[in-house]
Amino acid sequence: MLKLTTDFTEPGEGGTGLSGRFNTTHWSVVLTAGEAHSPQTAEALEKLCRAYWQPLYFFARRKGRSDADAKDLTQQFFSTLLQRNDFAALNPGQGRFRTFLLVSFTNFLANEHDRANALKRGGGQTMVSLDALSDEQMRQYEGSPNALPGPAFDRHWAMSVLAQALARLKAEFAAAQKSNQFDLLKPYLTAEGAASNYAGMAEKLAVAPSSVPVLVHRFRQRYRELVRDEVAQTLSSPTELEEEMRHLFEVLNV
Repeated sequence: MLKLTTDFTEPGEGGTGLSGRFNTTHWSVVLTAGEAHSPQTAEALEKLCRAYWQPLYFFARRKGRSDADAKDLTQQFFSTLLQRNDFAALNPGQGRFRTFLLVSFTNFLANEHDRANALKRGGGQTMVSLDALSDEQMRQYEGSPNALPGPAFDRHWAMSVLAQALARLKAEFAAAQKSNQFDLLKPYLTAEGAASNYAGMAEKLAVAPSSVPVLVHRFRQRYRELVRDEVAQTLSSPTELEEEMRHLFEVLNV
């Protein structure tokens, strides 16, 4: 996972940094749905679940579950969330998706009855696709056998946020038919890349030498915006954004 070198504490005008305003987020849609579990609500919750299943998987592993059991429990947990309106009683003014997930999943793991009756409730039905874990992700898990479940969850949550933002940035460059430029600029998001010399990059990018610093700056700036937007999607209020961004980087810099 990329280690960021730039400051992500630039707030927009009370917003996410994308449009100067705090738009309706996935989590705010879910929280304000109440008893009306609409298709829009289900879609918003599914997007959140699909994006952040890995932190829960690793949390279950830290709780002593096997790889297969952790995946099964995570899948069943999301199936339950998508089938029931568990969030209806939450206060929209106090909701962070990260907090909601961890508390709910901890309770779910403690309730063996849920697991025992998984098949009776339709267990095995794929509600959210759990992508394969990369070798790097598994090495990170295996390389820290003494990590506590809570901190492990937060770290993998933060890494998932960065991965989602990077995937969106890559998609934007691909849509603009600039995939090669993305590949060349991506290293400048890391500590090693930031210290690299720009010599030779102008030729690879087919631009004037003076244009390279500008492209790198815009690349980093857009990535910052997308990271902030990914975090905002898991919040219900703009007042929480700066605090959640600080928490994200505290977790990553441990």
